[in-house]
Amino acid sequence: MIRNYLSLIKFSHTVFALPFALIGVFLGINDWQKGGKYIPAHSWSLINSLQQNETVYVIKTILLVVLCMVFARSAAMAFNRYADRKIDEKNPRTVIREIPAGIIQAKSALAFTILMSVLFVFTSYLINPLCFVLSPVALSVVLGYSFTKRFTALCHLVLGLGLSLAPIGAYLSVTAQFSIIPLLFSALVLCWVSGFDIIYALQDDAFDKKEGLHSIPVALGRKNALLLSRFLHMIVVAILLTILNLGEFGIWYNAGVLVFTGLLIYQHTLVNPNDLRRVNLAFFTSNGIASVVFAIFVITDILT
Repeated sequence: MIRNYLSLIKFSHTVFALPFALIGVFLGINDWQKGGKYIPAHSWSLINSLQQNETVYVIKTILLVVLCMVFARSAAMAFNRYADRKIDEKNPRTVIREIPAGIIQAKSALAFTILMSVLFVFTSYLINPLCFVLSPVALSVVLGYSFTKRFTALCHLVLGLGLSLAPIGAYLSVTAQFSIIPLLFSALVLCWVSGFDIIYALQDDAFDKKEGLHSIPVALGRKNALLLSRFLHMIVVAILLTILNLGEFGIWYNAGVLVFTGLLIYQHTLVNPNDLRRVNLAFFTSNGIASVVFAIFVITDILT
């Protein structure tokens, strides 16, 4: 039963946004300690200087942010599978998914979505009033994405927007205020996710066109869709360099930028308009590694 629901929500794909949420948390801790202005700490005193009650607050906040990420993404994926159940029945690539295959009933997936949504809002309430007030807005984005491919080829950008809420949302969890650096990380996630989702959508361009569904590959063709994906990832690199300039990061951040950029380039070597056999390698493996490794480097830079 649990395995079926983990498969339904593709729990392993949480690796895309969760590392950026943790970046947002540690940026918030840093700003909290530095009086609201981003000045990178250069010793482990950032954590060691916290009073015991502050340490409890930080640990609690990190746990709550992780729970928010899990609940929001679980709600979004379950609802996507529920909303697309009729479409998935027709698509040879997706007919094996849990709902069309009869492994999970549609009403059960909807009930699961409602439960995850309630838990997300409640967990946001436990963090701070601002996160609680903004939680329905976040839910409307991540749930609303499921309908976008029915009327716009910009659906990939809406998915990117949903995941981009992770770093700024996590930052707000600690500071309850907005700041330019976490907003730039959110912009980075938006362009990064939109870019690799365009690559993923190449697999269904013929089916989507037949069914009257919208996507960048349908609208522009495979070649131009890949060019747009590359352009979005070029913007990602530009944002990475902007963050470097504004945030005054050090060697660890620079190393993270090199790894992240290298993996972006690598995924674009895996796919061409006439060969989609390695789309899953480009989509999941390279991007999953990129997000985790990059987060480790950035958080290390913040803490050292």
